[in-house]
Amino acid sequence: MRHAEVAYFGDSGRPRRPDDVMLTPAGEEQARAARDALAAIGIDRVVTSGLRRTVETARIVSDLAPEEWPELAEIRSGALADIPDDELEEAFVRAWRGVVPEATPFLGGETVGELFDRVLPALERLLAGDWDALLAVLHGGVNRAILSYALTGARTFLGSFEQAPACVNVLDVGDSWVVRAVGWTPYDPAHRRARTTTMEELWEQYRPYRAKGATRGDD
Repeated sequence: MRHAEVAYFGDSGRPRRPDDVMLTPAGEEQARAARDALAAIGIDRVVTSGLRRTVETARIVSDLAPEEWPELAEIRSGALADIPDDELEEAFVRAWRGVVPEATPFLGGETVGELFDRVLPALERLLAGDWDALLAVLHGGVNRAILSYALTGARTFLGSFEQAPACVNVLDVGDSWVVRAVGWTPYDPAHRRARTTTMEELWEQYRPYRAKGATRGDD
């Protein structure tokens, strides 16, 4: 899963610390919808990145105590104030389009290659564990890396896998990967809630703040 909805920006568009954001009321409802949809599955292990939004989601979806794997934290952005005004919209809305080269940084921060460097070894350790049905509550970028690897068997980052809040991906693992479902949202199965991507929505939330002339100190 991806974690449920959080608010990365305040009402004015001012960024909040990503490590501290918590689920919104809508996010709690999304997590409960996922809980109900997965209730019949005998989940015997729960893994999170340890960031608050994944732990909160996991605790709603499952009664099992969630493990914290910091290697599976979301790809890290840089300082938004360091991105020139004329490049900022492109950095947001084109962040996850097509096959994203490994050298591509996310909003001026960690590159896709650096994301693979920490996610894939953690994934291999996870697959070597003793479990039958595992719930991993993670992040949009991390989930894209895992799904891309499952489909291609290589460090190929397929950015067009949209990961809506609290979406569920279903994968079988064993001698090979079987991808059974991607981006299923139990609270909105036909994705009628919006036709924008997560990154487009984040850009719309941040843009008013940047337009007011935010400085690096504000970011």
